[in-house]
Amino acid sequence: MKSLSCSNKHCPPARKGDAGAIIRHGFYMTRWGKRRRYQCQMCGKTFCSTTGTPYHRLQHRRTTFDEVAALSVEGLNKSAIARVQRLAWNTVDRWLERAAGSCRRFNDRRTTGLAVVELQADEIRTIVGSKQDPIWVFSSIEVWSRLWTSTVVGRRSYYNTLELFRDVSSRMQLDRIPLITTDGFAFYEKVIRRVFGPACLYGQVIKTRRNDRVVKVERRIRLGSTWRWEQALRDSEDSSHLNTSFVERLNLTIRQGSAYLFRRTICQARWKQRLEDHLDLLRCHYNFARRHRGLRFGSEMRTPAMQAGLARRRLTFREIFSSAIVFWALKNLVFLFSKLSRSVSVTPRRMPLAA
Repeated sequence: MKSLSCSNKHCPPARKGDAGAIIRHGFYMTRWGKRRRYQCQMCGKTFCSTTGTPYHRLQHRRTTFDEVAALSVEGLNKSAIARVQRLAWNTVDRWLERAAGSCRRFNDRRTTGLAVVELQADEIRTIVGSKQDPIWVFSSIEVWSRLWTSTVVGRRSYYNTLELFRDVSSRMQLDRIPLITTDGFAFYEKVIRRVFGPACLYGQVIKTRRNDRVVKVERRIRLGSTWRWEQALRDSEDSSHLNTSFVERLNLTIRQGSAYLFRRTICQARWKQRLEDHLDLLRCHYNFARRHRGLRFGSEMRTPAMQAGLARRRLTFREIFSSAIVFWALKNLVFLFSKLSRSVSVTPRRMPLAA
């Protein structure tokens, strides 16, 4: 019970994590047996071990919930999942919404402090609601670790491009400027110059297609001198020349893992929020739970999060969905630290890059 913390927001954060503050408080019955309840001695609120997680008040086994999430990131639509698991469609829809919210919070907490060496960005075109309303999925990948760093869903505009790279810069260490490669979309250069400054290395790969085949590939250096580019490509472990191969392979993985993004499908998203939710679920699974064949080292096959130093081992959906309890305990320490350090004056240090 040391890792448990009171879920009441009005409970004193400095005392609700003390030893003896949480005690056992009987059981409650479910379809699959009895579950333990706990009580906070400070405020008197009772809660269970699944409070604050997607498993809270779940009337089925947690294994079934995990299987629904796993089938969803493998490309099955909600109707197919409902048939396989013998569940109602509304139940599957509600469970996936819960799982996506948990994965979104998990991504925000864990995907920080990235050491970005080489970054690639691209977009995927899809539809929401009808064919007359196209929408774009912006995504970026850190090449060395194969980590899916950020994604933005919206119109192909300057604002969404800026939102993508601002999110990437907020999650990365700003002591090193990465090598950035994109396609020829017009707003990329303006946004990268604004977010990372004119001293960064930025290049474009422009492909000319004819009859659905690439007939010409043109590589252009937009920011950075030639000798800096030669040195960066020489030091790179993955790229010997400008390319967008890794982010294009990520786009294929995203299309295969999301039924909303299949080509010639009747399962396209009806609302933008549904597409964003599933991309958060898919991104969490890709980074923390799915092993990458490009990250094989001997007999060990790592996940992108392991390669980036965000996790020590491959995580499961059970560990990801149950992480809210641990987060509450860490949040108490943060509140206590902030309360004790209010009288300490800290001189802000200027960041080397503009956000």
